[in-house]
Amino acid sequence: MTPPDPNLTVALALVEDIGSGDLTAALIPESTLAEATVISRENAVLCGAAWFDAVFQQLDPRISIGWQAADGDRIAPDQLLCTLRGPARPLLTGERTALNFLQLLSGVATLARRFADEVAGSGATILDTRKTLPGLRLAQKYAVRCGGCQNHRIGLFDAVLIKENHIMAAGSIHNAIVAARQRHPGVTIEVEVESLAELQEALVARPDIVMLDNFDVAAMVEAVKIAKHQVKLEASGNVNFNTVRQIAATGVDYISIGGLTKDVRAVDLSMRFKLQNQLSSGLAGDGQQR
Repeated sequence: MTPPDPNLTVALALVEDIGSGDLTAALIPESTLAEATVISRENAVLCGAAWFDAVFQQLDPRISIGWQAADGDRIAPDQLLCTLRGPARPLLTGERTALNFLQLLSGVATLARRFADEVAGSGATILDTRKTLPGLRLAQKYAVRCGGCQNHRIGLFDAVLIKENHIMAAGSIHNAIVAARQRHPGVTIEVEVESLAELQEALVARPDIVMLDNFDVAAMVEAVKIAKHQVKLEASGNVNFNTVRQIAATGVDYISIGGLTKDVRAVDLSMRFKLQNQLSSGLAGDGQQR
């Protein structure tokens, strides 16, 4: 799985953090070399190596990074993830930004893997949404795939999703679907419905996907019976670890979860440093920048 180009996102993050210069790293002699290791503190799924690497490549291409794990791998507490070697100043300068990317994206991948495991064998596919952190959508959607789930549309440009306000403006569900077909031939058309009656109306206009918005389980089962072999069905709303397996068992094709990218918790990782004069003596400093 190829990650999106991280360079622009990383460049903006470095400008945000460094500004006119790293005042603290400047206290270290410029010639000082260092070695650093990154370890995991908990069970997780790794994601974000490309962003981590890009931070140090942009700061100083002399820094080398050797990975012992890859994106999508399940990792365990105290597992060595990578080793870095190079000038101490840029290693220290880049530590927090690099870890921010790695911890956040690993958090997304870890949450996605938990949901994917919950519905394994059901036939349902877990999807993300557009509820992403601004500027990090492609990164987070890549992390979702690393965790075993799939992407809904990337943005407003690659699929049509007709929701309540669009329906109101168009006059009806039928009118909105027909207009979308005429204006965007060949593009996936999805419509959101809030009742079985609206589902019946949508089916007449033949969208590609119908989103069942906040349907209870009984209504989902009935919707699957009604729409069988006509359209794909997507369940959305109030999905959590207590409900997702039951929702998958109704027979819906997709389950979308905004929390995959919106409510993510960063994975606990740690970077430990040894400066050049410590490498030979074996003395280690394991402080982590705040």
